[in-house]
Amino acid sequence: MTDSRYNWAAKGDVNAFFGLMLDNVANLLLTVSLLYGAFAFPAKVALRNMIPGTAMGVLAGDLLFFWLALRLAKKTGKSSITAMPLGLDTPSTFGMVFFVLGPAFLAAKARGLNEHAAAIHTWHIGICAIFISGLFKFACALGSHWIRQMFPRAGLLGSLAAIALVLISFLPLLEILHSPIVGFVALAVVLTTLVARLDLPFKLPGAVGSLLIGGAMFYLMQWATSMNLLPAVLALPHEEPALRDPSIGLFPTEWLAALTFQWTGALQESFQYLPIVIPFALATVVGGIDCTESAAAAGDEYDTREVIAVEAFATVVASLCGGVIQTTPYIGHPAYKAMGGRAAYVLATALFIGSAGLLGYFGYLYFIIPKVTIYPILIFIGLEITAQSFHHTPRRHYAAVALACVPALATLGMYFVGKIFGDPTLLKAGIAEDQLADPLTRDELTTLRMLANGFIVTSLIWASALAALIDRRLLRAAGFFLAAAGLTLFGIMHSPAPGGPMFLPWQIEGDTLRQVLQFATGYAVVAVLLFAWGWMLKSQGVAPIVDPPPSGEREA
Repeated sequence: MTDSRYNWAAKGDVNAFFGLMLDNVANLLLTVSLLYGAFAFPAKVALRNMIPGTAMGVLAGDLLFFWLALRLAKKTGKSSITAMPLGLDTPSTFGMVFFVLGPAFLAAKARGLNEHAAAIHTWHIGICAIFISGLFKFACALGSHWIRQMFPRAGLLGSLAAIALVLISFLPLLEILHSPIVGFVALAVVLTTLVARLDLPFKLPGAVGSLLIGGAMFYLMQWATSMNLLPAVLALPHEEPALRDPSIGLFPTEWLAALTFQWTGALQESFQYLPIVIPFALATVVGGIDCTESAAAAGDEYDTREVIAVEAFATVVASLCGGVIQTTPYIGHPAYKAMGGRAAYVLATALFIGSAGLLGYFGYLYFIIPKVTIYPILIFIGLEITAQSFHHTPRRHYAAVALACVPALATLGMYFVGKIFGDPTLLKAGIAEDQLADPLTRDELTTLRMLANGFIVTSLIWASALAALIDRRLLRAAGFFLAAAGLTLFGIMHSPAPGGPMFLPWQIEGDTLRQVLQFATGYAVVAVLLFAWGWMLKSQGVAPIVDPPPSGEREA
């Protein structure tokens, strides 16, 4: 029996709100902190130009999901409908900062632009990237079923697991280790509550508990240090603050410049970052499909195409308002439903995040919340994404998911190589990679860069091909390797140039052409080999391994 009256606000919405809100706040904090910490990007530009539009995407998307929940409740007569959660995509936050915004900022300064001009140009490139992502996701909304059929889960989720382990988990762990006393405690609270699922006293949400306990320790240690009550060896490390006056973020108006569409001037330059941007967008589409299926399993039957269309619309809104991080449906619908959440939590999140960006009080959140208490939440997210990637992949494809992580390790290696050779001491001395005495080391760094550039596409292709081989679908695997050869010829994957720009094959020459042709030829030879092998197996009557459709599977 159903109850036609929909209780859209319930007690469980409180816990659900803190979980969804803090996740979004963490991504906003990360955007500003990583841009400043890794690339010395001016925090004022990030706060007044980038954050408002990024928050607008969350506002638009969660308001639409709130409305969809009300409509579904009216249609079904159920009183326990839980709204789909939407927020900023954590993998994209890292990807945009480290592989789009940061490199674009450094490249702009290298061309002679001053810091502010380079920051504005970087902002325009970020807007272009997110705008293209939104349009791509609109197209995917129409073909969501085809995308799911084209790539196996091992490929789609394996590339996501690679990002989760290497970027979302490892890099924040390094930040925790900079302040291990507070960081370990905050991490222990998160792992105990969110992974081991043990309750804090008073049923306090784990994310909130981490902030409160870790934050209390942080400020207590800070006070004890100032009063000389704490030994110097236990004092918190001194860090140059990215923001000295949080009021500089209040009532921002600079983001309104995005509405004049001056950012379209950076559209052509933004194309070189599409091998990074598009796979992230594809990952959110696949995640949206999976989120819709998990919501259906929990009893809330949302339309898949509508869910993808909402995230696409929210991403476009964010870009038009100057945002630089895309939105995505969150995996946690069943968890929020288990908390007793209905629809009020997404409405509250929309209003809180939206107002924080538009009114500018996010600057105070950035100033007050110790970053070391936020990073454990990201580690949990990385672990959860990785665990879900394996959980939703057939056991025989686990090796493919693991293989997808290898190119991401190259990206991690190049991250530190870039930091070393970007050190002012080496730059002042004129020491660069191509000046190293050992030719073997130079070649290894070039190979590492080629594996790292376009790593998301590489992870997707490699894992998909291995999954096809495991399923004895050699002709399908040959198709993936042939696609890899074509993508390599245009620099969409394995670009040998710093920054991973795309190119046309006839535009490169010399050693660069040799490196690209060798990679592409290697893939092509493998494709021919597997194509011949596949036909031989087919003639011998060797059947592929086919999974039975899951019970209750719906049309995407």
